[in-house]
Order: sequence, then C-alpha cells, then structure tokens
Amino acid sequence: MINVILVDDHELFRLGVKTVIEKRYPDIKIVGEAATGTEFFSLLKITEADIVLLDIILPDTTGIEIARKLKKEYPNLKILAISAENSTNVIEKMLAIGIHGFISKRIGGTENLVEAIISIMNGFEYFGKDISEIINQIYVRKKNNLEVLNEFTKQEKKIIELCHKGLQAKEIAKYLEISPRTVETHKTNIFSKLKINNTMEMIQYALKNGIIKID
Repeated sequence: MINVILVDDHELFRLGVKTVIEKRYPDIKIVGEAATGTEFFSLLKITEADIVLLDIILPDTTGIEIARKLKKEYPNLKILAISAENSTNVIEKMLAIGIHGFISKRIGGTENLVEAIISIMNGFEYFGKDISEIINQIYVRKKNNLEVLNEFTKQEKKIIELCHKGLQAKEIAKYLEISPRTVETHKTNIFSKLKINNTMEMIQYALKNGIIKID
C-alpha cells in the first residue's frame, strides 16, 4: 500500500484525485489532505505517509518552502510536485531542493499521476514531458553559462564585480593597479564574449547567471 498526502488549496481538485484513485487504484491510499502548509505539517505529526502530492501556490506558503522543510525534517518522504505553476524559475528551485518528480496540471490526467507515484516509490524520478523539456533547457543554459564563465580571466571577473558595485573605469583602474585603458580593453573583451553592448547588460547577465551575487 502506498500512503499519500495531497496538499492543494483547491477542494474540487483534491476531491477529483481522491475519488479516481480510490475507485481505480486500490494499492494507493489518500491518507490525508491539506489546503495549506500549516495544515499539512500538523497532519504529518499524526499521519504516516510515503509520498506527498504538493502544489506550488498555497494560501500561507509555497510548495518550494514546504519542500525545503521536508528535506530537513522528513527526508524519507517522497515529494511529487503537481502544479500549473511550472515556470523555469520554480522548476529550477525545486530541482535544487531535490524533489522526486514534477508533473503539470495542464498536461496529462490521473493515469500520469499514478504512473508518477508508482515510479517514484520504485526509486525513480518522474517528470512530465513538458517539465522534462524545461529541465533540458535549464541544463543547456547552465552548460552554456559555465562555458562562458570559464572563458573569463580572473581580472575580467573582478572587473564585472567592481562594475556591479558601481565603480567607474578610473576607480577600477586604481583598485586593480592597472590603467583605465586596460580596464576598458577588458570590458570590451567581456562584451564580446557575452555578445552584449554595455555595462548595464553585463551586470544584468552576471546577476541572472550567478557570475556575481547580491550580498
């Protein structure tokens, strides 16, 4: 028997999933339901479960925050995200946390959900087709970013960081003990590598792709 807790703030969605699973799949049991993060963690104190079906957007928190807490406090509980909120940003954060699967409410039905539950409980990860396509895009982007990052010299990385802090070419030159002309040459090389045209674009790119981080 696979014991499942369903966390979603839409009662009709929970009812639909529970009804279909109970009628068609006797080896899967919905042992608890929660509409909020608070309800869910209260439920976990009195209910044993193997896997949680977790929505991303909840009234009092997010599935991302719940997943982070589960990894620390309930590391053996499997996490299957099931949500219409499947932006690249959300998926990337959930992957970093280490969830076991993610399927979209927009694509597929109960059969996909059950397939995901069984697959995860058998020790595999499960991601819907549309989610897998986004994951592939994330990996490709990261690979490309890493390749670009590895092309930067130590000096160029420092110049990007100093530009982010608001220093001008003369100030950077003084800090690094090089000439302003050398600073501008480095910036030109950076622009060329990133295929951009100005310092603002350089800083935006660096922040977005983790080359520099906000303190």
